[in-house]
Amino acid sequence: MFFRQKKAKGYTYLQIVENRWEKGKTRQRVLGTLGRLDQLQESGQLDGLLESGARFAESLLVLSEHRRGELPSVGTRRIGAPMVFERLWQETGCAEVIGELLNERSFEFPVERAIFSAVLHRLVSPGSDRSCFAWRDAYRIEGAEGLDLHHAYRAMAWLGELLDEGVPNGALAPRCTKDRIEEALFARERDLFSGLELVFFDTTSIYFEGEGGETLGQYGHSKDHRKNRKQIVVGAVLDQEGRPLCCEMWPGNTTDVKTLVPVAERLQKRFGIQRICVVADRGMVKDQTLEELEERGWDYIIGTRMRNQKEVRDEVLGRAGRYQTVSPRRTTKKDPSPLQVKEVRVGEHRYVVCLNEEHAAKDRADREAILASLEHRLHQGATSLVGNRGYRRYLSAQGRGFKIDPDKIERDRRFDGKWVLRTSTDLAAADVALVYKQLWMVEDIFRSMKSLLETRPVYHRTDEAIRGHVFCSFLALRLRAELEARLAARAESFDWAEIVRDLDRLEEVTLERHDTRFLLRTEAHGVVGKVFQTVGIALPPTLRKVS
Repeated sequence: MFFRQKKAKGYTYLQIVENRWEKGKTRQRVLGTLGRLDQLQESGQLDGLLESGARFAESLLVLSEHRRGELPSVGTRRIGAPMVFERLWQETGCAEVIGELLNERSFEFPVERAIFSAVLHRLVSPGSDRSCFAWRDAYRIEGAEGLDLHHAYRAMAWLGELLDEGVPNGALAPRCTKDRIEEALFARERDLFSGLELVFFDTTSIYFEGEGGETLGQYGHSKDHRKNRKQIVVGAVLDQEGRPLCCEMWPGNTTDVKTLVPVAERLQKRFGIQRICVVADRGMVKDQTLEELEERGWDYIIGTRMRNQKEVRDEVLGRAGRYQTVSPRRTTKKDPSPLQVKEVRVGEHRYVVCLNEEHAAKDRADREAILASLEHRLHQGATSLVGNRGYRRYLSAQGRGFKIDPDKIERDRRFDGKWVLRTSTDLAAADVALVYKQLWMVEDIFRSMKSLLETRPVYHRTDEAIRGHVFCSFLALRLRAELEARLAARAESFDWAEIVRDLDRLEEVTLERHDTRFLLRTEAHGVVGKVFQTVGIALPPTLRKVS
């Protein structure tokens, strides 16, 4: 039923009408005419009628009283992120796999809920487990109501608990509970990974405020430039679509070049990969590592150090040849100008030279800016410039001072917009370049992972708890990758900060009226509606009675 205005003889009348279904058609029937609209409004009869009817529409009355400030809220909790990531947590199998492993143990608290709370915290507001405990009060996380801080610590320790299997031969780290979780998740999605041959691998470091456990916390090369802090080295492996497979953790003094072969070998054993192709950046590989990869029969696509490797600098870049333009498999608004490639063979080594004209123009502009600044400062007699790597590249000694060297400038031009790949695959040069270009996508994911892993300060004192703490960040990365993949499948693209911000604005307000409680959902702003549709869940009703 609804109100309808009816005009007749110069006046507007207010009617109550209902829709009826008759003989396959919708027909309207007037239930009654209340009178002239102007007279009803002037006399106040219409307001009285609506107010009287509102007594029988409790929800409408609650909303009306709340808007007038007559019905204050007794509590507010955020519901957007918990609802979205709870669905992904279930559908990716994380909840089921963890639950099955927990059946082997007896805990007096819901460990799986403690882990999910930590994962959600990493996604929404990364921080320590102590900060997670305080943060959780603002969110409605089903089943996590009775958890305490010590429960979170025990859950982290279980994730990093060592298995009786010890350290596999050639591995740098022992097996623990989190390894079983990774392998079970992989087994669930085996169809998705059935063609797994290509993996991307990178590492980062996380420093500690404290000692960093019994063995993990060590001094090493800090990517955070915190040499005075002990750290842990964390590596992550992703497939060609950017799906996280597993993460590894080593003491902070482990170098990148020592991790690649053991990780690849362990991957092959853990996940039953028949053929493996390692794609890695130039900082992770030395000649000895390449020899080990070749001895094992593993393919690789590795970035080279153009300026430092004589073979690449003098022979590969010195060869003439025609470039071919590479057509990307998929394009985005962030794609740079077309990539050009050419193949060069030096002895038994196969190289692919890549050129991007947009990057070349930037390199030229950067060099001109440096040279202009350098020339100005040289006229001022600034001999300390040689200490600056950017300046030193273009300088040569002249008496007691320095001068700009035209030959060095000319040699530097050879590198504009270029990078060189070395590969053992039989892929076409264009495909080699496209595969390596995917590493940039993965590096974006690693930058995201870095923010998720920035869970400092890390107060855990045991290796087990530290491993569990970091693994929760890895699980958060899995959920994030899953959501972004689903959005991409629907041709949706949102910034992560935008997703988190809008989900955090979706709240559930508890109202109380005459000993009855209601839950009022706030308006869904921004991308919330599309994110909910993407994961297949409906927004809660605007108002519902709970008691």
